[in-house]
Amino acid sequence: MGSHICPWWLSYTFDNPFRRFFHNPEKMFGSYVVKGMTVLDVGCGMGFFSIGLAKLVGDKCCVIATDVQPEMLNILKKRAEKAGCSDRICIHKNELNNLGVETTVDFILAFWMVHEVSDTNKFFRQICSCLKSNGRILVAEPKLHVSLKRFQEILFSAQESGLNLCETPCLSFSRSAVLKND
Repeated sequence: MGSHICPWWLSYTFDNPFRRFFHNPEKMFGSYVVKGMTVLDVGCGMGFFSIGLAKLVGDKCCVIATDVQPEMLNILKKRAEKAGCSDRICIHKNELNNLGVETTVDFILAFWMVHEVSDTNKFFRQICSCLKSNGRILVAEPKLHVSLKRFQEILFSAQESGLNLCETPCLSFSRSAVLKND
């Protein structure tokens, strides 16, 4: 595992029930994700957002939840079963430098994870190959961990890959942007 990746056991510090007070998936993504969409949750961790996204896409669609750490994916699987939405979440283990997702999607979430990627240009090229025409990606980075300068560098990488900035939503504790491909 790369040195940039948050260890799975540390995720319990911020991936807990109290987080819904600050990051409610249905409220945060409800204007971007509707029933019938296919969604990719990159760096899904233990599935905090994957489960909320699964509720938004409805019974007939899916959320592809991908992470490099099998421990995270195992916890997500158990959480999704408990929440009754495991049939809508497709769990995918990716490699450090290879997303390995060939499905095209309507919406991509990259929440608090791009700063862990060693080659952001390559990452965004892979993301763009998964995104349908006029698809959207929401990138959010933790304010306390990622400087404004670093976030601007991340957005520049995204724009170099063909993504255009649409908006900058206000998300608690985060620097965030919604980008789209045209």
